[in-house]
Amino acid sequence: MALELRSTIKTGGTLEIVLAEVPMPEPVDNEVVVRIEATPVNPSDLGLLFGAADMSTAKFSGSAESPVVTADVPAGLMKSMAGRLDQSLPVGNEAAGVVVAAGASDGAQALMGKTVSIIGGAMYAQYRAVRVNQCLEMPEGVTPAEAASWFVNPMTAQGMVETMRMEGHSALVHTAAASNLGQMLNKICLADGVDLVNIVRKPEQAALLRDLGAKYVCDLSSSDFMDELTEALVATGATIAFDAIGGGRLAGQILSCMEAALNRTATEYSRYGSTTHKQVYIYGGLDVGPTEFNRGFGMMWGVGGWLLTPFLQKAGKEVTNRLRQRVAAEIKTTFASSYTQVVSLPELLTPEAIAVYNKRATGEKFLINPNRDA
Repeated sequence: MALELRSTIKTGGTLEIVLAEVPMPEPVDNEVVVRIEATPVNPSDLGLLFGAADMSTAKFSGSAESPVVTADVPAGLMKSMAGRLDQSLPVGNEAAGVVVAAGASDGAQALMGKTVSIIGGAMYAQYRAVRVNQCLEMPEGVTPAEAASWFVNPMTAQGMVETMRMEGHSALVHTAAASNLGQMLNKICLADGVDLVNIVRKPEQAALLRDLGAKYVCDLSSSDFMDELTEALVATGATIAFDAIGGGRLAGQILSCMEAALNRTATEYSRYGSTTHKQVYIYGGLDVGPTEFNRGFGMMWGVGGWLLTPFLQKAGKEVTNRLRQRVAAEIKTTFASSYTQVVSLPELLTPEAIAVYNKRATGEKFLINPNRDA
């Protein structure tokens, strides 16, 4: 038997998280079994882990080895949980570990004993059976900890640049830019010669990015933020943005500054605004409040959602494989991740740990080793 973390939203309005004992997986023909040694805690994982629960109501029971976490789900949010009620759901988008069993296919057998990064959900577990095409073999000398955050952030950062190119833009804007993902995007843009406007929320985050070579950094806490953002947009010509915050006024402020930057070179007045399309994609929800707009940015604009998986489906296998191979080649450089804590599965469910990683704060990323105490 092996451990696997499970999250359930019950009909009565309660979240329950447990460590369940599950049978050891057995690989079929084109599968491998991976002993998971590293899996990160991403904001997208927390959405499934906690659902709409109010974690300030969390209660802790069970034992140190087999903890149980419960919390209340506000009645007004239960409708949004209808699709998962009373289902015991496994958690975790990505991981890395060593292949300990393989099916009969040549592809599966070739991975035996190799360190691989994997996707497919249910990664907060000690062992996971996955198809060969869900694995990315890592170069010799790469550890599971180094390879764990290989998909969500690296592929998202690359996907943003690819989207920019596919939609005819030449530079881009990114918010919450001091995050692990933001640092990767900065490295990609520097390497590829793409102008990037970074928006951060604190002076120390701005300093961090400048130390990494970022040329354009705008601090939301600055009294001159709008002017500084407009000047950066004039300099770069960026007309597409990827916003991790979602709620509040920032998306609208970006569009307003894009319009102001475009009007710097306008040769005649138009009551409809500039003729250049401006696009903001919201890909995160660090602020879960309403998205607010003061529509002072003409008529050529768009706001939409952006998710990695639909992008990859649209981009196709050739693009996806190219992006995956770049991750493997640059996992220790461009796509390196840093963590503040490494925890076991039981430690993940302690009050102290939840209080830290549920803040989703820049620079406080957790890594889980499900076999740490095994």
